[in-house]
Amino acid sequence: MTFTERRRQYRQFLQGTGCLYPASVFDPVSARLAEAAGFEIGMLAGSIASATVLGAPDIVVLTLTEFAEQARRIARAGRLPLMVDADHGYGNALSVMRTVSELEAAGVSALTIEDTRLPRGFGQDRDEFISEEEFAGKVRAAVAARSDREFVVLGRTGVLPTQGMDALAARVKACEEAGADGVFFTGVRSREQVAAIHAMTLLPVVLGTIPPELHDREFLAANGVRIALQGHMPFQVAVQALQASYAHLREGRPPADLKDRAASPELMNLALGRDQYDAWTEEFL
Repeated sequence: MTFTERRRQYRQFLQGTGCLYPASVFDPVSARLAEAAGFEIGMLAGSIASATVLGAPDIVVLTLTEFAEQARRIARAGRLPLMVDADHGYGNALSVMRTVSELEAAGVSALTIEDTRLPRGFGQDRDEFISEEEFAGKVRAAVAARSDREFVVLGRTGVLPTQGMDALAARVKACEEAGADGVFFTGVRSREQVAAIHAMTLLPVVLGTIPPELHDREFLAANGVRIALQGHMPFQVAVQALQASYAHLREGRPPADLKDRAASPELMNLALGRDQYDAWTEEFL
């Protein structure tokens, strides 16, 4: 499946009537396992990329080229359409254009550009947001920079928790006028908020990590939500498993005791795409 075909598939999800939960992926193995589990979309978050590439927290110390290379590794490992959190586009509107170019070339299907002022400035102790005009300019720049018209640009806003619904409506309007393919909302916590968002835009809605009370795909779908994130638990689970296995081995306990918690040979073959490599070996070597 070509990257354009994946992007077209992602667009079909956005234009559909259902709501999907994407798989939070962080490397080629996780993406391949997510695809095998039946997920339709992969999601690479900026926070998870920072963790896997640098072992650093989500404070925007990861560079664009590092992020794009990790996305490239994930995209080439399977066929899942990959959406990514491109933070603030790594700078101003011109930097956003570079971001779109790099991530499009990496095989990404969709990206979000947010309105948070990043990285955190000197003396800044809470989230701050760029102006509506600057946000609109970034989204327009992202739309203009894509060379594949199937590539999806999502404007992302986080103003709801601190500035309320009127400010949110203004950000949505900015995304609409800038030509965004959808709007990504963070900080949505209630059914009433979801319904209000649905009433203010015809654009497809994507939600950041939703609370338990919003884990109702029928309700979300009926209110225009096409994709809703479940958080990034797979990476946290993987970290816990690593810590437990290292502690076990450092204490001098037998590696064989970990066998019941280890991947089977069959699962390892799936994770590593062994069947495909065996077929290539048979054909070409």
